[in-house]
Amino acid sequence: MYTLDVAYNRDPVTEILGILNVTRDSFSDGGRYLDPDAAVEHGLALAADGADLVDVGAASSHPDSEDVPAAEELRRLTPVVGPLVAAGVRVSVDTWRPPVAARMVELGAELVNDITGLADPAMLELGARTDVRFIVMHSTSAAARAERGAAPAAIVDRIAGFFEERARAAVAAGIDRSRLVLDPGMGFFLGRTPEASLEVLRELERLGEPGLPLCVSTSRKSFLGELVGRPVAEREAATLASELWAWTRGVAMIRTHGVRALRDGLRVMEAIRGPAFERRPG
Repeated sequence: MYTLDVAYNRDPVTEILGILNVTRDSFSDGGRYLDPDAAVEHGLALAADGADLVDVGAASSHPDSEDVPAAEELRRLTPVVGPLVAAGVRVSVDTWRPPVAARMVELGAELVNDITGLADPAMLELGARTDVRFIVMHSTSAAARAERGAAPAAIVDRIAGFFEERARAAVAAGIDRSRLVLDPGMGFFLGRTPEASLEVLRELERLGEPGLPLCVSTSRKSFLGELVGRPVAEREAATLASELWAWTRGVAMIRTHGVRALRDGLRVMEAIRGPAFERRPG
C-alpha cells in the first residue's frame, strides 16, 4: 500500500495573513485597491473570510515594480490602516521603512512584515521601544525588491544561517524572541527558477531558530505559474496545494490572497486529522 510520508502539523492553530496591496503595480492585483475606500472594503472582506490579520502593503516588491517614496507609502497606508483597526481588524503592515512602520504601529498595526529582515538598525530600535511583532524575511536580493538572479548554492543552509544571525541581532537590540516570525522568502526572492522555492518547501522543518515560528507566502507566485503553466489569475489551486503542504510542515503563519480557500482547506485538513490523529504504517 502506498503511504504519504508527511509529518503532519501537530498544532492546528495557524494564523492566516490576508494580502491587501494598496499599490499601482503589484504582480497579482496592482491598481485594484489603490483607492482607500476599495482597500478598506477588501480588507474587511478578507477578515470576514477568515484572515487573522490583514497584511497591508503600499510598495510592490516584484522585480519590475516602481519606486515608492516613504511619503507616498504613508499617504497610501494611513487612510486604510486606521479605519481597518477602528473596525476591529488586526493589521500587519508590509514595509521595510522604519518611519513608515512606526507611524502604522501608532495607528494600531500589531505586526511589521519586513522583507529586508530588519536590516535597518532603526527598525530594530522600533522593536526595542514597542511591543510590535516582526516577520523577518530572508531574500537573496540586495535591494528591497525581488531580483531575477540565480539561486545561491545550499539555499536552505543560507536561510538557516540568516535566521540565526537576525534573531541574534534582534535580541541584542532588546527585542524579545517571542516577537519574531521567520519567513524564508519564495519565488524571485530566492531565485528565478522554481527549484530553490521547491527545495525550501521540502526542507521547512530544517529552517528557523528553536522556538521561533515560520511564515510562508507562496500565493500566486511565479514559480507556481512556471510549474503548472498558468497565468497569475489561474494559480489558486497551485497556491492552495503549496499552502497546505506548508501547513503539514508546521508553519505558524501563511500569507495569502486566497483567504477563504485556505481557511476552508485548513478546516478540512483538521477535520480529517481529528482530535486523536496518529500516523499508521501502510
